Amino acid sequence: MPANILLVDDDEEIRASLRRGLSLEGYRISQAADGAEALRLAREAPPDLVVLDVMLPHVDGLEVCRRLRAADDTLPIIMLTARDAVPDRVAGLETGADDYLVKPFAFEELLARIRVRLRRREPNTRTELRFADLRLDTAGREATRAERRITLTTTEYELLKLFLQHPRQVLTRDIIYERVWGYDFGGESKVIEVYVRYLREKLEAASEPRLIHTVRGAGYVLREEP
Repeated sequence: MPANILLVDDDEEIRASLRRGLSLEGYRISQAADGAEALRLAREAPPDLVVLDVMLPHVDGLEVCRRLRAADDTLPIIMLTARDAVPDRVAGLETGADDYLVKPFAFEELLARIRVRLRRREPNTRTELRFADLRLDTAGREATRAERRITLTTTEYELLKLFLQHPRQVLTRDIIYERVWGYDFGGESKVIEVYVRYLREKLEAASEPRLIHTVRGAGYVLREEP
């Protein structure tokens, strides 16, 4: 079955344009013009991916994103925003968005990001990655640390998997962007910092020693403390 994309934007022309383009690519489209309608549709027919505008009537996009993420940790959410300032983009990530695009954007770029996000949800063979007391089941997408279960969003899972696939190796921002997001966000993006913080908070929730370390001027590395 083709993926079902929930398209949420109060601009009728934008919705119509994206609906046509995505339908031609073979996706099934449901659409909402406001946040309340988006939440209702997501409950009635859970989508495979959500394209979500920030500025919405009734319930704004940030709150919609927060509620969708609370209901489903793995649902891919791509946020659209007319605000290009870094704090505005970080705000979307803080509420649980996996990705964001600043308006106006090229349809081809949105399509590429949709494909990347949906590809992350495809099932794979069972494999367990381990480092220290941290384990990741890549089939069940479940992480544990010292038998404590850790719930991950799709992007958190992909980032943690990358670190576990390259333990004790410094990963640059460019490598992380390419492997996790599939493209370059640009030099001023804070998306990596935001998601590294998310992972640290979850991995260290029971006061465990830090495993993901910052290497200033280079990137990040998964290693144990000396």
